[in-house]
Amino acid sequence: MRKLLLPIVIALPLLSGGCIAKTAWDVATLPVKAGSQAVDWTTTSQEESDRNYGKKMREKEAKEGKERRKREKECKKNPDNCQSYDGYRASDPE
Repeated sequence: MRKLLLPIVIALPLLSGGCIAKTAWDVATLPVKAGSQAVDWTTTSQEESDRNYGKKMREKEAKEGKERRKREKECKKNPDNCQSYDGYRASDPE
């Protein structure tokens, strides 16, 4: 029985085609991959920050434009009540 078992045990790593080694490598590197993914989720790159800032500014400018058009429309209806624009400005900090 031992004579039969010994060659099988010796040949097993050769027959598995590196599958065991690859699995061991994947298990060993899993904590590093998980850690780097967690860091990626919690941090914001400069490009992503710039993109978010640009989107926020475009939304503010759209809001300002909408309010200015509304005010101009009201000024055309009632020119007596028109003063300088004192509404929302996209460049003002909130």
